[in-house]
Order: sequence, then C-alpha cells, then structure tokens
Amino acid sequence: MRRRAEAARPPRIGLALAGGGPLGAIYEIGALCALEDCLEGVDFTGLQHYVGVSAGGFIAAGLANGIRPREMCAGFIENNDRAAEVFDPAWLSVPAWSEYGRRLRRLPALAAAAGWQATWGGKAWLQALEGMAPLLPTGLFSNEEIHRRLAALFSVPGRSNDFRALHGRLTLLATELDTGRAVAFGSPGWDHVPVSRAVQATCALPGLFPPVTIEGRAYVDGALTKTMHASAALADGADLVLCVNPLVPFDVPDIAQGGLAAVLSQTFRTMIHSRLALGMKDYARRWPGADIVLVEPDAQDRELFGANPFSFGQRRRMAEHAYQQTRAWLRSHEASLAPRLARHGIALRTHALHDEGRVLVQPWQPRRLGSALQHLSQVLDELERKLQPA
Repeated sequence: MRRRAEAARPPRIGLALAGGGPLGAIYEIGALCALEDCLEGVDFTGLQHYVGVSAGGFIAAGLANGIRPREMCAGFIENNDRAAEVFDPAWLSVPAWSEYGRRLRRLPALAAAAGWQATWGGKAWLQALEGMAPLLPTGLFSNEEIHRRLAALFSVPGRSNDFRALHGRLTLLATELDTGRAVAFGSPGWDHVPVSRAVQATCALPGLFPPVTIEGRAYVDGALTKTMHASAALADGADLVLCVNPLVPFDVPDIAQGGLAAVLSQTFRTMIHSRLALGMKDYARRWPGADIVLVEPDAQDRELFGANPFSFGQRRRMAEHAYQQTRAWLRSHEASLAPRLARHGIALRTHALHDEGRVLVQPWQPRRLGSALQHLSQVLDELERKLQPA
C-alpha cells in the first residue's frame, strides 16, 4: 500500500544552483532555458525546493517567485525593453561609498595611535603603520542595489519577498563571517529574513562586496562553505534534484600566461569543484533512492574562458553558448537520462533536442539602424549643399 501511495503522488523535484559570479548566473540562465525547452513534465516555477548559493541564489529566488528562465533571459541577458524586469550588471559596479566613509572616519584615531606607537611606543614606523589596516574597506563595490531591486521585484502581486509565502521552499546559503558557519536562510528560524536581503548576503563575495549585516551579524558569500548544498532539497524529501554548476577548472594549456587573475581563478575553480565532487559522492551515499542530475560546462570549453560578463554582446553570446552546450550534453546522455527522468514523470523532448536551428537569443541587431542611417544621409546632404560654392 505504501508503494502504491508513493507511486500515486506527484514527483518531488528540487533544483540546486551553485555560484559563479555574473558569468555563472549567465551560464545558469542559458542552461535552465535549455532544460526547460528539452524536458517535458517539469515546471521550473513549480518545483518543491529551490536551493541557491552565491549567484545561484539570485536565480533560485527568481524561479521560486514564478519568473521563468526565458523571462530572466529577456530581462537579464537581452535587456529587452518589453521585459517586466531589466537587470544591468553595472548596478554591481557602484563604489561602496558608505563603506569608504565608515573607514575614513577612523583615520584620525588610527593615525594618532600609529604616531604614538612610533614616537613613544618604541615601534618602528612600518610596524606602527600596520595598525592602520582597519582603514582598508571590506568591499570595493556596493551590493545594496541587489536588495533594493529584488525587494521591489518580489513585491508585485503574485510574488513575495517572504520565504514563508512562496509556493515552493527556497533555501539560500550564506556564511556567517564571525564564525565561518553556513547559514541556510529560508530554513526554520531563518525564514523571517527578507528573500532580497538573503540574496544580497549569499552573493557578498569578500573583497568585492562588503559583508551584509542582518540582525547584528555579518554574512558573506555562501560559496565559502557550500558549493551546491543539494542536501537541503534531498533532506526535504526530493526524489530528483537537478543541479547546475557553472564553475569547473579549465583544462586548457598555459593558464599561467594569463597572469595572476587567471591563476587565482583556476585555483578557486579547482577548490570549489573538488568540494562539489566530494559532496556528490556523499549525496549518493546518504540518499541512494534519489536521482541527482548534474549539469556543468565542459572543462575544455574555451568559449567560457576569459569571458567578460559586463559586456552586453558577450552576455548574449555566453547565454546562447550555455544553451547550446546544455542541449548537446542532453543529447550525448539521452540514452542514460531518459529512464532516470521517466521515473519522475519527465520525458526528453526529442524535437527540441535535435533541432539544429533552435536558438535562445536572436542575433543582435542595432536598434533604429534604418532611421539613424536615414538621418545621417540627410545631414551629409545638407552639409554638401552648404559647402558648394555660390
């Protein structure tokens, strides 16, 4: 009877999204659009549980609020004027003026203390100046705009900025700075925090953004302690968890030629991915009856290497690339995936998988090009008339 009851209930499906900065968010939107197009029987705005870490938290919060992947693509990738929401990565490049101001207010006291230590305290000037380290800001750019924009976005009818009012469960991971422990916003005891503030916290990459203060505690990027945290959905009873991870170490030659930034990026990717690999093994051991499907880029994908997410043209190209690569991955794993997905009432849409002309975003065309050229022609004609001798 228990088996018949379990067979009769609808499948419990979860979605876990890892971090990866703006480029990771772009990849995840493209990959989710491909999954939405190619999977029959799954509603990405009607899942049982959403889990987001860092940039993945931004996407997960949108899905939990009923924003479909293609709507995100229209507003966040294409900046389509007809989209209900438009996201501009330039919002994330506003200097953290308030953080700078707080640090500068400490300058007189710290300078006086350093001078006293060097003059009468018996310390060398270099040692005394070490005491002025608190003047350095904890982040270069402000992330307050994330909270402000999302609070407005989730306040329209049909959406909610309250974890407890969402149709499906939403878990957003952040790291408490003073203790180094992971905090799951949206879980009991943490579900009173606004969703927008939790997204701001899980995306607060140290050094880039200041820590986010919530009820007197400072929180930073969730990726410091958790890579995917699909266990939140599995512990909640999910039968199938779809996982999307945009960060993999690149398998390309001469990474060191790219300088310090390339080396640090590869180091970070390697650490994050090795932790993910251990986590996936642990999930399989602890929840042997659940299916876990992991979608991530190919390690030899040169297209993603060195991409600039702040470029409008590259955002479109990266989203399209993620869309096509995810479709290609589904095709290559079609034989093994089909029976696993079928257990949860999901089928692969063969026509969407094998349609060679299928695209996510149309090639970009400059707006009002015809009228601009016509105006330019008129100006040149007028200039030619005025330059002609009388």
